[in-house]
Amino acid sequence: MPENTHDFGHYGARGIKGSAAAARQLDRLVEGIASPVTSRRGLLARLHYLSKSPHALRQARAAGLTVTDRTLKAWLAGDRRPNRVNLDRIDRAYWAVRRLNVARYLLTRLNSRGGTRVELHPVNQSQVAQPHQRVLGFRSLNIRRWDGIVAAWVTGDERALDDAWVDQIADLGSDWGKYEYVTNLGFAA
Repeated sequence: MPENTHDFGHYGARGIKGSAAAARQLDRLVEGIASPVTSRRGLLARLHYLSKSPHALRQARAAGLTVTDRTLKAWLAGDRRPNRVNLDRIDRAYWAVRRLNVARYLLTRLNSRGGTRVELHPVNQSQVAQPHQRVLGFRSLNIRRWDGIVAAWVTGDERALDDAWVDQIADLGSDWGKYEYVTNLGFAA
């Protein structure tokens, strides 16, 4: 029953979909190259990561890096510099490949020891008129199987991620609809 709350924010509540908050938290758990792609160091680190093996290069091409091998070699040698559009493609491809490479490790950590506890922070109702406010409190939930959530996050499939997220928060019982949207959620791996 994704999107059960069809008219979220009608009375002024503020928050984001729980699945989007989960994706944001998973993104935070993926560490990568800290230097920006616009710096020489950041660019070279990303290019080396994306071209270190034929498998990595195939993943990069699948993630949107569509330049020729000759251009890639020229960038690595410093003979040419990518334009702004290609810098964005390199950065997006790097994070997509990085996400794919760490997904198995992350999944193992999230599923270990009986799952991972997730803290759900309810929507912000400060702008909602008193008669329309709902009683919402901080909740926590132990998610035991992260497979569907992580798989949808890796591919960037928002619909599948939302479906997988709702399947998990349904464990809250009849209150699950109150936490379809949240201000924040937290978990660690």
